[in-house]
Amino acid sequence: MATATEAEAMRRAIALASRALGSTSPNPVVGCVVLDAQGRTAGEGWHRRAGGPHAEVAALRAAAEAGHDVRGGTAVVTLEPCNHTGRTGPCAQALVDAGIARVVYAVADPNPTASGGAATLAAAGVRTEGGLLADEAAAGNAAWLTSVLHGRPFVTWKYAATLDGRSAAADGTSRWITSAASRADVHRLRAEADAVVVGSGTLRADDPHLAVRGGVLDEREVTQPLRVVVTTDAAVAPGARVLDDAAPTLIAVAEDADARHLAPAGTVRLPRAADGTGLDVRALLAALHARGVCSVLLEGGPTLAGAFLAAGAVDRVVGYLAPALLGAGPAALGHAGIGTVAETLRLDVTDVTRLGPDLRITATPRTTTATPAPAFAPTATATEEI
Repeated sequence: MATATEAEAMRRAIALASRALGSTSPNPVVGCVVLDAQGRTAGEGWHRRAGGPHAEVAALRAAAEAGHDVRGGTAVVTLEPCNHTGRTGPCAQALVDAGIARVVYAVADPNPTASGGAATLAAAGVRTEGGLLADEAAAGNAAWLTSVLHGRPFVTWKYAATLDGRSAAADGTSRWITSAASRADVHRLRAEADAVVVGSGTLRADDPHLAVRGGVLDEREVTQPLRVVVTTDAAVAPGARVLDDAAPTLIAVAEDADARHLAPAGTVRLPRAADGTGLDVRALLAALHARGVCSVLLEGGPTLAGAFLAAGAVDRVVGYLAPALLGAGPAALGHAGIGTVAETLRLDVTDVTRLGPDLRITATPRTTTATPAPAFAPTATATEEI
């Protein structure tokens, strides 16, 4: 059974892993703490980006650079050590070679390409134990786990509204409903996502930039997310800010749209939705998954948000509520396929935080009234840890 020291080390490993959110896809975020034979912290590490050293290797290197002997020690890691060679070698073997005597991990690796590390360790005489703080570690890796297990990105719908649920005034103006503190927090969400998605309505009304402002996060380098514009008829003005070179951009258009004015390399053609309005949300998510996107931040307006909810494609809701009233203007959410109170999509609130004068409420759907998106067949580029 894991010790209190190992539990404390796992909490630290989970915190370390979170530093790389938005930077490791299609790989998971992983943190590792190596304890020496006396139970003292010898080294720490986390997987910073795909293709770079994995958390276990980074922690072992840190221990070696500090002059600590880890032989007979314990490695505490948020995910079962990988067991295959991609752009880096297998972490299970690296731990064996370092003389680690015990490995405690939180979540078993569900990726068949990389799993089996615990068995390899056990075969080499290393004592292993899984499941320590598994729920906490899984929550931190929700995007990658959703990608591997369900073949689609994890979707967070973010919105800002007044207390009476208005996302803009009657004349269409919306800047700024919430405070500077809330807007800064949105940049954190963007930094933790692989892609930020908006619709043509938001593009016309706000001309958003969607890139992450520099210096948002102090502890790590920010990887700019892919900016995705969903516009059925390819309605993107030549001077739109999302077309600059601050971050990559993908324009999703209908299969029959005239998109000759857009760069082909930055365009994806998708089928229209079954009801004829907008694009097929599931097809969009499949296209993003094929590009290695594990996490999506949906910043679109009420129409696009309603389409995602109707498709059962929202995994988390983050609402920024300003202590203000408008009385008229567009609601934060449009038609979502919900016709009666009995069909209400109920949420479980997981966090409430005060940001300046605003409240940030985080919640997850209990169930969905729509048919969940199918589990698309995983591809190596989208799910393999490399």
